[in-house]
Amino acid sequence: MTELSPRVTVRRHPERGIYDRAAIDAILDEALICHVGFASDGQPFVIPTIHARVSDTLYLHGSPASRMLRQLSEGVDVCVTATILDGVVLARSVYKSSLNYRSAVVLGRARKVEDPDEKRLALEAVVEHVAAGRSMEARAPNDEELKATLVLALQIDEASAKMRTGPPKDFEHDLDLPVWAGVIPLQLSAEPPQTAERVPQGVAVPGYARDYERPSSFLPWQDRLE
Repeated sequence: MTELSPRVTVRRHPERGIYDRAAIDAILDEALICHVGFASDGQPFVIPTIHARVSDTLYLHGSPASRMLRQLSEGVDVCVTATILDGVVLARSVYKSSLNYRSAVVLGRARKVEDPDEKRLALEAVVEHVAAGRSMEARAPNDEELKATLVLALQIDEASAKMRTGPPKDFEHDLDLPVWAGVIPLQLSAEPPQTAERVPQGVAVPGYARDYERPSSFLPWQDRLE
């Protein structure tokens, strides 16, 4: 279990809070992107980006010209949020309508990755996070490309997750209203791969692209209700 910090304690609907590290890690691993929140010169920003987790470390990467990465490399406070949307919850009243979701929040301060070996490991993890198996085929970054990429590492020391599952929770006095109520399940699904131009003849679509899917974080805690 991750350290329970007051900063990551779920206050709104505390019954939805999850502090189990396995649950937090699973959500981070399944979510394709995250949103990074930070402040620069008093102005708050929230930027979507790709992430990857390796054990207790969350990696972010991009261009050294990125304001977000340059700011984070200076050791400012950062909030990383990953969210998976599982369904639209339509109650008989607007007030009780909601969403089913799984989210994870990580707080801390990132460090700039200087060690070339760790940098390569982090970039390989990012590739694998997006498409498991891809790093075995795609060309790895050369030294020049490695220098042109900024990688940051954020320890997963302060983190929590939050989840809502299940049907709408209508007020008792609304149950007899002639209004449909229920859940519209949602999931991320892949369309057939589209091969790029000039791929040599005879190079087949790899299985990880043909059968693309995200790892599932819907584990035993999926039965948690509002």
